[in-house]
Amino acid sequence: MSPSVRRFITSPAGLVGLAMLLVLLVAVVVTPMVSPYDPYALDFGNALQPPDALHWFGTDNFGRDIFTRVIAGAVYDLRLAITCVFGPMILGTLIGLCAGYFGGWVDAALMRLTDIVWAFPFYVLVLTIVGVLGPSEGNLYIAFFMVNWIGYARIVRGETLVIARLEYVQALQILRFRPLRTMLRHILPNAVTPAIVYSMSDLVLTVQAVAALSFFGLGVQPPAPEWGLLIVESIDYMRDAPWMTIFPGLAIAWVGIAFALVGEGLATVLKPKG
Repeated sequence: MSPSVRRFITSPAGLVGLAMLLVLLVAVVVTPMVSPYDPYALDFGNALQPPDALHWFGTDNFGRDIFTRVIAGAVYDLRLAITCVFGPMILGTLIGLCAGYFGGWVDAALMRLTDIVWAFPFYVLVLTIVGVLGPSEGNLYIAFFMVNWIGYARIVRGETLVIARLEYVQALQILRFRPLRTMLRHILPNAVTPAIVYSMSDLVLTVQAVAALSFFGLGVQPPAPEWGLLIVESIDYMRDAPWMTIFPGLAIAWVGIAFALVGEGLATVLKPKG
């Protein structure tokens, strides 16, 4: 067993978070194979049924099984969250790496671009981009890719500036190692560690942002069972059928807590020794 795995195992928070994510992933895989309900099929005869043995989370105003729809919605939210975090993370890491290593006008140009985007509130920019392009899942990806790389670029640039001054990197420069090799093989593995830990908290915020955008009609569109949309559909029935709101909300909280705990575990694994 590697030291990193051993350190992760010693972190109760990380193990709990990982277990929560595994439970959700198993449900996503198994539910479509065993559930007798179609998340899109209408059944008005069973509308607004409370939770029972047949419908664990009850049914909505169209008679659709909420448990099946919540699990189906996990595919949308996890896909959006993971893509909208790790895609921009790769872009921001490369930008920060180049800015920190080359310095000079390269650093100045890239950081001025970063400062321009950073000057605007995150949600304002995302809402503006999606509003201009139109509400859809595809445009959500575009909006997050255009905005979400900023934090990673700043983190990796700062780490690269420190690492580039270390003796072993200066020795590589004296020996005329190619910059690309120096950056990718000798600087990046050390500079990217804080960005990896930050990505876990970013996943939490992105899950919430995706649900919020769908809630306002700017994200995934009906009849998709995305969690934000499920909450929108429940607004008129909160008094008579509160389960329509409770279970999608709990799903968002479940994923957010899971990613936060995994991030705490990764921080334990990746923190410097000594």
